[in-house]
Amino acid sequence: MSRESTSRDATSASQRQTAHAFGYKWARRDSYESPAVRDAARAWLLARYCGGDATVLDGWLAGGRKRIVDAGCGAGFSALLFFGERLREHDYLGVDISSAVDVARERFAAVGVPGEFMQHDMATVPLAPQSVDIVFSEGVLHHTDDPAATLKHLSVALRPGGLALFYVYAKKSVIREFTDDWVRAQLAPLDDAAAWAALEPLTKLGKALGELGATVHVPEDVTLLGIPRGEYDVQRLFYWHVCKAFFRSDFTLDEMNHVNFDWFRPTNCHRQSPDEVRAWCEDAQLDVEALRVEEAGMTVVARRQ
Repeated sequence: MSRESTSRDATSASQRQTAHAFGYKWARRDSYESPAVRDAARAWLLARYCGGDATVLDGWLAGGRKRIVDAGCGAGFSALLFFGERLREHDYLGVDISSAVDVARERFAAVGVPGEFMQHDMATVPLAPQSVDIVFSEGVLHHTDDPAATLKHLSVALRPGGLALFYVYAKKSVIREFTDDWVRAQLAPLDDAAAWAALEPLTKLGKALGELGATVHVPEDVTLLGIPRGEYDVQRLFYWHVCKAFFRSDFTLDEMNHVNFDWFRPTNCHRQSPDEVRAWCEDAQLDVEALRVEEAGMTVVARRQ
């Protein structure tokens, strides 16, 4: 697929804000292109979708040239890490509501991987019915106005037996849910650069907590707050049950701030339960083959009926 196409359509105010946020984020390439970030993301993708076994992915791509639609491709970050050189043997279309498609086009060209790109709301992207073998949507459905309707729209494009591979956010504990929405609301009046700067003190707090290397014992389930009993690193207890303040010792401050910006900046940031995600799939005529539930979110492998 060598033709490049760009399309824009009418979108809601929340989708326009989300588009601006991700256009800004993905343009900051120095905040996500280091080997440390790419290696961590590649390992996480492979673990969640394939159980860490790349031959599973090879099996999905076997049997001839496949048409792959990356719904919410951003800068092509996840697709290049997950599919990698395999994309040379298949037809790839990256769709994103934001200007990040321009960054994706540049990044694909830089590594010599062919692809077609379209700037369009993935909830209404015009795809012919039963024309796609794989829909890949890594962490994007929850940023649409209606994730269930978006998945249903995309599933229509899948051929019978085609795969939907997607990741969505999970609902968190009580205080985390409150602070997630609180911080997002405080950032809403700011422009993207100011929001990025406003998050830096929170990112520094996460770094300080992480560097403590301290643990705390929660002796009983704190049912009222949704905190399970157990041993916690102090930073992880804060992260999962108080406020997202990302930390990895091998990431720079900007790389950690990129993760926090990704979470807090978009107006649309739905969180789901496993039952809700299964209901989406049923309505979209997708049979769930795997649903991996983690504290952060859910990874789904589903096949079109």
